[in-house]
Amino acid sequence: MASKVYFATAGGHLRQGPIDKIRMLFDAAGFKNIVSERDLVAVKMHFGERGNTTFVSPAYVRPIVEEIMSCEGRPFLTDTGCLYYSSRSNARGHLLVAAEHGFSPETTLAPVLIADGLRGSDVTDVEVGLKHFEKVQVASGIHDANSLVVLTHPTGHGLTGFAGTIKNLGMGAGGRYMKMAVHEMVRPSVESERCDLCEGCLENCPTGAISAVDGEIRIDSAVCFGCGECLAMCPNRAIKVNWLGDPLVAQEKLAEITYAALKNKQGRAGFWSFLMNVTPSCDCWGFSTAPMVGDIGFLASLDPIAIDQAAVDLVNRKPGADSTSSDRFGALIDNRWDRQLEYGEELGLGTRDYELVRVGD
Repeated sequence: MASKVYFATAGGHLRQGPIDKIRMLFDAAGFKNIVSERDLVAVKMHFGERGNTTFVSPAYVRPIVEEIMSCEGRPFLTDTGCLYYSSRSNARGHLLVAAEHGFSPETTLAPVLIADGLRGSDVTDVEVGLKHFEKVQVASGIHDANSLVVLTHPTGHGLTGFAGTIKNLGMGAGGRYMKMAVHEMVRPSVESERCDLCEGCLENCPTGAISAVDGEIRIDSAVCFGCGECLAMCPNRAIKVNWLGDPLVAQEKLAEITYAALKNKQGRAGFWSFLMNVTPSCDCWGFSTAPMVGDIGFLASLDPIAIDQAAVDLVNRKPGADSTSSDRFGALIDNRWDRQLEYGEELGLGTRDYELVRVGD
């Protein structure tokens, strides 16, 4: 059976501007049924990398927070830290970037909490027994919340082609180890010219894979299991990794992590997509590329697979400078972008068969 995806166009007019449409979508999509009185509601989003300007605006986030609060819920905005070197690689830096980009209780009425803690190690094991993972480490701030509202800015992506709801949760709801596991990367190595032998990595390695030998830090790849703790601890960015793996397998892993994040949220999760500033590169970059198409509008659904499929279809139907391409996201990579949705459907996350329901003008 087709899932309903509710759609409101960008722009508007008096008494039915974008903020009004967001409120209408919240009601039409049934989000009031996923929030109960006194629920702690995780609003999962992306605050944008420092230098990026195309992330979802706090002006669009506030009405959703207000609607959650009207249901007597207690919302907080959240994301997890980055695995790579970034201003968002730890909670302190991440909070500063969020504030710089306008996310605060004063602007959105909700506090910002980093779901996986200071260094990405505050996680909860969720048993899944799936093809790639027996268990998944879900960020505790997301796992422990009563309800989950996911705000996604669909974009292109170098690994997956399309970055939507599955990418948002698959990469953003897991701890550091899960981010490493998605990429099937080789083990970390040390750039000796950057290393000052502080030994912070050695002291914090959980497997004892790191040692100091003859004035150098060495990592035993046979002992290392790829947790990423050394990357988080190094103050000099002296530890590097190489990103490897099959992109289609990476998409399946993202779907499995999404499955784990939603496992204890059945009937308690809702999904948004903001089809504005849809760029070929994702919001993790410290810059923004030109949008592929003009602004399209807003989507809301209780089905994470259906909303991603609808987002792709709407982008592909929108005229743009590259109007000769019938698959804008597929053109960004050498592989399929849609294995994440195909596999997510196999896992029972939702259906790619959807009914687009127009809301508003």
